Amino acid sequence: MATGRTHRPATRSRGIPEATVARLPLYLRALTALSERSVPTVSSEELATAAGVNSAKLRKDFSYLGSYGTRGVGYDVEYLVYQISRELGLTQDWPVVIVGIGNLGAALANYGGFASRGFRVAALIDADPAMAGKPVAGLPVRHTDELESIITDNGVSIGVIATPAGAAQQVCDRLVAAGVTSILNFAPTVLSVPEGVDVRKVDLSIELQILAFHEQRKAGEETTSAQEPAAAAQPRSGAAVRTPATGRAAGKGPDGDVPAVMPA
Repeated sequence: MATGRTHRPATRSRGIPEATVARLPLYLRALTALSERSVPTVSSEELATAAGVNSAKLRKDFSYLGSYGTRGVGYDVEYLVYQISRELGLTQDWPVVIVGIGNLGAALANYGGFASRGFRVAALIDADPAMAGKPVAGLPVRHTDELESIITDNGVSIGVIATPAGAAQQVCDRLVAAGVTSILNFAPTVLSVPEGVDVRKVDLSIELQILAFHEQRKAGEETTSAQEPAAAAQPRSGAAVRTPATGRAAGKGPDGDVPAVMPA
């Protein structure tokens, strides 16, 4: 069986832009849903809508894969699933280790989507001796003392860090020294890695803060919109107000200096 140590995706050598690579999983998710519904073909517009991108960008992305669809027919769903899976390296087995089996690590271990997407959780690792041997998601938790041997024995090239922030860099250094070249980091800290090691960071608090920014902006826009009708009902600063009796401006006289209406 192929492992992640000996087979790597060819996206870089083929010159596929990183932005396109980042969108390929979106296309694959949408295509997989269509495949499960036995939909044979899909237009670029339909697939772009399902993936949340515009159709022109989708067609450009697929041109890097050498897939152009058929005019009037669209794209073959099953072939695109295979093509994108192959490009992402998902047609082979990728053994993964998860380090840090707290609440988040355990939730990741129980995620059922790994196997169907080309990933196999090879080991669960934690520094707490009390966790050693406890089953999580059908696997016994291993102690961090075994980390290097686990990586070597299973040919692991992808590591997932779900430790507290203070322990993440040390775990990262050990993973890299043992041969891991790709890391998915859930710890709320920035990792320092040597050239040739890829890190993807997932920080839920940052994503929530970004959403809070957008909510605050929307609330400000709603407040502004609510104030506009009231402001429109008030006379503009310096605007003349006509009196029923004279039709002249109440604010200024004919010369603009004295009131046009004087008290009796």
